[in-house]
Amino acid sequence: MEGVPLLPNKDIDDLVRFLKDKQISTITKKYHSYLTFHGLKAANVFILKEGIIKTSVILQDGREFNISYINQPDVISLLHDEALQYDEQPFNVRIESETATFYQVNRVEFWQYVNANSELQNYVKQYYRHRLSETFARIQRLTMNGKMGALANFLHDIAEKFGRDLPDEAGVLIDFNVTNEDIAGFCGIANQTSVSRMMRKLKLEDIIDSGMSNDGKRRIIITNMKKLDDYIAY
Repeated sequence: MEGVPLLPNKDIDDLVRFLKDKQISTITKKYHSYLTFHGLKAANVFILKEGIIKTSVILQDGREFNISYINQPDVISLLHDEALQYDEQPFNVRIESETATFYQVNRVEFWQYVNANSELQNYVKQYYRHRLSETFARIQRLTMNGKMGALANFLHDIAEKFGRDLPDEAGVLIDFNVTNEDIAGFCGIANQTSVSRMMRKLKLEDIIDSGMSNDGKRRIIITNMKKLDDYIAY
C-alpha cells in the first residue's frame, strides 16, 4: 500500500536550520498534556522540534475524531490568513511521547520570514501539498473501506511510522503505545469494545499478535502484512 508521502527531508532540514539560526524560542510539554485546543485563538505558529503528538477535533456529538500522529519536525497548525494577528487553532494537539518540544514563533513574524526566504516558501508549498494528500487519503480510508478495512489501513499506517522489523521475519513490531480508544477515534468506530472484537478477529487469523518492546511494554505485532492489506480497498 502506498501511504501519504512524507514531506521531503530537505524541506524539513531547511526549516529546522532556519529556526535554529534565528534562535527561535522553544517550549516543552509533558505526556498527555495539550499544546492547543481546536477553535481557540492563538498568536503563535508552533513547529514540532522533537517528540510525538496526536492531532484531533471534537465532533458535534462530543466524540473525538483523530487526524494523525506526527513524529518528525513539522508545522503543526495550519497557516490561514497571514495578515491576521490571531488565528483559530485547527485542532487539538496532545503530547504522546514522554515530552515534546516545539518552536514557538509569532504568526505574523513567521509569515514575514516566509515571504523573505525562498526555501521557506518551498516548505510552505510542500506543507499544503502534504496536508491535501493526507486529507484525501483519510477520506478514502473512511469512505472506501468498512470498519475492518479502516482498522487494517490504520495499522498499516502506524507500522510505517513506528514499526521495526523483528528478527527471522517474525513480523513488524509497532513500537508505540496505541490504545483501543485511540484506534476507535482514528477509524470512526463507535467504541473500544468493537475495536477489541475486531483486533481479536485479526489475531485469530494470524495477522496480528502481541509482544514486548525493549522497555518491557506491550505492543502490537503485525505478523502478516499481506493478509492485513487484503482487508484494505484501494
